[in-house]
Amino acid sequence: MDVLEPDQFLSGGMFHESGFREAVHQFDWARFQGKPVLIQGCASLLPIWAYLVILAELVPYAKSVSYGELKSPIPVLGKLGASV
Repeated sequence: MDVLEPDQFLSGGMFHESGFREAVHQFDWARFQGKPVLIQGCASLLPIWAYLVILAELVPYAKSVSYGELKSPIPVLGKLGASV
């Protein structure tokens, strides 16, 4: 399972909506084509809606999407490792 760390979309460790949206837009989502992806997020500074922005970009590519930590992922879309 590939891990996506949402903190990489922060600007200098701080959340700024415009910078966040630009970073998400510029990101190469195709690298997750056909793969199960975990959006790691238990300790992130992002607001809840920001995860939905990430999910919207990820869904066209990922085989399945989960949230949380590797040791206990929560399926969000598709079953763990199953096709979306």
